[in-house]
Amino acid sequence: MSEQHEPGGSTPWPAWVYRTGDRPDPRFSLANERTFLAWIRTSLALLAGGVALDTVDLDGPSTLQSVVAVSLVVLGLLGAGVAWVRWAATERAMRLHQPLPGTVALVWLALALMILAAALLVLVL
Repeated sequence: MSEQHEPGGSTPWPAWVYRTGDRPDPRFSLANERTFLAWIRTSLALLAGGVALDTVDLDGPSTLQSVVAVSLVVLGLLGAGVAWVRWAATERAMRLHQPLPGTVALVWLALALMILAAALLVLVL
């Protein structure tokens, strides 16, 4: 496996992703980057939702409102972390000609959002 260097002689960052394997077709790397950005957009939406929920005054229990707001912010933070890990693992797998990694994070995110949506229904109704 060849080590990849930029014209200046340094390995692109993060080196643990780029220092091994072969460069994949740029289209695959760009698709991986778009997936990363989709995760980031979702994380930003969760963060914004948590902040918005914390600023409005709903008639439901204020403790439940705070818990849901904080949970949305935490999910946004975790989503950004998962985005980074998924991008790096996928890029590395492509460079090493290995199967693309899966993630259970999608299932957990969906379950957490369903629970939070149920809690929001309690707050709104």
